[in-house]
Amino acid sequence: MKINCIVVDDEALARKGLEKYIKEIEILRLHSICKNAMEANTALTNGDVDLIFLDIEMPMLTGIDFLKALKQTPKVIFTTAYSEYAIESFEFDVIDYLIKPISFERFLQAANKAHRIISKNSLPPKSEVNKEEEEEFIFVKADKQLIKIYLNDILFIESMQNYIRIHTHKKSYLTLVPLKRIFEILPEKTFLQVHKSYVISVPLVEAIIGNQILIGEHKIPIGRNLKESVLKYLTKDKLLKK
Repeated sequence: MKINCIVVDDEALARKGLEKYIKEIEILRLHSICKNAMEANTALTNGDVDLIFLDIEMPMLTGIDFLKALKQTPKVIFTTAYSEYAIESFEFDVIDYLIKPISFERFLQAANKAHRIISKNSLPPKSEVNKEEEEEFIFVKADKQLIKIYLNDILFIESMQNYIRIHTHKKSYLTLVPLKRIFEILPEKTFLQVHKSYVISVPLVEAIIGNQILIGEHKIPIGRNLKESVLKYLTKDKLLKK
């Protein structure tokens, strides 16, 4: 599904930057661009809006006051130059809080998170959903393009300083995103961090050999401080002993 979104920002440069980012991401569809909260209020009455990229410091009505005035609120990602509103903003159950200047990688991470949350909330009964629609996915920037990766195709993710390498059944993808960022948007029941540099797909674990986890032909190390919790999680207390 595509997410219908609006941009609300009083700065022309910020609006243009967000518009460019949105048009680069296949899962987003730009509904409206608004200079202030009043224009955004009109946009919300003129069609279905799933997501608002909302600035906070704006004339007449701040982004936070705008949310307080709404009876029904779409999902929100704050885009602001000020970090001091972060705690207050999450009282509104916002999806993310982006600090300007916003990098494309950080914006893409927020968009993926929004897609996961919104698509999960809008799924019809399971019998009405085809297989492809059921499968969750993310987009990553690799090889100068945005690549769609289904979560059930991921074997494990390897951290390489500021980069990660996502290993799938067919190939691997190198992208400029910290491991912590992508781990935040992955389903907790399916993915597990087993080492400071590795996140694995739990259903694909074939064996545990000493301090390593076997997934296909790959052996992933288990962090010394994580071994006890990792073993307990993977075996789910079903380890047969003498």
